[in-house]
Amino acid sequence: MIRFIYNLFWPLGLLIFLPGYCAKMIRRGGYREKFGQRVGIYDDEVQNRLSNQRPTWLHAVSVGEVNIALKLANALRALEPDLHCVLTTTTTTGFALARKTAPPWIEVMYTPLDYWPIMRRAFSVIRPARIVLVEAEVWPNLAAAAHARRIPLALVNARLSPRSERRYRRFRFFVAPTFRLLDLVCVPERGDVERWTALGVSRNRIHVTGSIKFDPDVQAQSHSVAGSISDAFSPDSLVLFGGSTHRGEEEILARVFLRLREQFPSLRLFIAPRHVERLQEIRAHLGAMPLRVTLASEALTCGTADADCMLLDTTGELQLWYGIATVVFIGKSLTAHGGQNPVEPILAGKPVVFGPHMENFATLAKTLVSNNAAMQVNDIDSLERTVGELLRDSESRQRLVENAHAALNEHKGGTARTAKLVHEL
Repeated sequence: MIRFIYNLFWPLGLLIFLPGYCAKMIRRGGYREKFGQRVGIYDDEVQNRLSNQRPTWLHAVSVGEVNIALKLANALRALEPDLHCVLTTTTTTGFALARKTAPPWIEVMYTPLDYWPIMRRAFSVIRPARIVLVEAEVWPNLAAAAHARRIPLALVNARLSPRSERRYRRFRFFVAPTFRLLDLVCVPERGDVERWTALGVSRNRIHVTGSIKFDPDVQAQSHSVAGSISDAFSPDSLVLFGGSTHRGEEEILARVFLRLREQFPSLRLFIAPRHVERLQEIRAHLGAMPLRVTLASEALTCGTADADCMLLDTTGELQLWYGIATVVFIGKSLTAHGGQNPVEPILAGKPVVFGPHMENFATLAKTLVSNNAAMQVNDIDSLERTVGELLRDSESRQRLVENAHAALNEHKGGTARTAKLVHEL
């Protein structure tokens, strides 16, 4: 009955959210490519490639989830040499990254909308042997279609933000039947078990594996690539790096940079905005300050990086760029709420600083701060003071990194543990 009501009102919901959805796709670009896959329309070439397969269907929303899915797929491939996968993603940025980095045995497609005729068509083409959802992407029709066909359904790196958990608890009557259809739920930490049980998942189906995203065993590759990127910088440069910044944080970093440059003449500012479509807006704001601003692609093409501030204008390469940083500020933690992933720069060997709003990574942020593995600031003045102290003291930077690596040990091997459970499923 709940699913009947969901499908009854689904077209109305689509009409309400469609304008905003289309506007976002247009801003991010690339929305026309393979657009039919979103509504269950697949070209003959895709259908022919999948006709002789029973692939593992991996579903990831955007860039972060795509990276998790690819790590898990490689770990599964080690256990199953003949593995073939379909990786579906929702955003154009996630799709572009997956197309760029996925190996030939992974078919990259757009996620079909969760409406029963569209989902039925997707299942008839993909014909999955099992389905692996990344983080919290559990859709009613997808889950019901898998259950009806007796296709095992797993949720890996199962993460609930405080906001999502509150929303799910409020509507538990509606969401619990869908969560009960999950055959396997892999959670990063022990505290997550009770949270998923409260939402209707059977306790015997929940396993604590550690986080794939935080697993240091599968992150070392970034160091080898960063070397060629850092050639664009002077070896004597200090770099304040803003990773995955949100609106307002770029201007704060620029003001902090201008003050600190009086003490550190070789200091550079590097900003990687969370949403690339904001680049022109950011460049205009920073250009109004006494700053020489350029794009990273321009600097590499011209073979010079003599600007004061560089903006990363590509998607999916943030991990590679962290190698140039001296100190990394984690975005969405000062002027916005939620925070971004602090582990990527840590695994690149860089000390991290973040603001007071790390709700999406609350347990991890608390662990890092309590173990002197990261620095938390409250405002622009404390940010300037903390970054200045770290730029001045290389030993303090190294201690932060070493402590952070120690704090992440509980997640070591998380990818392999998750892959083993999915393999057995």
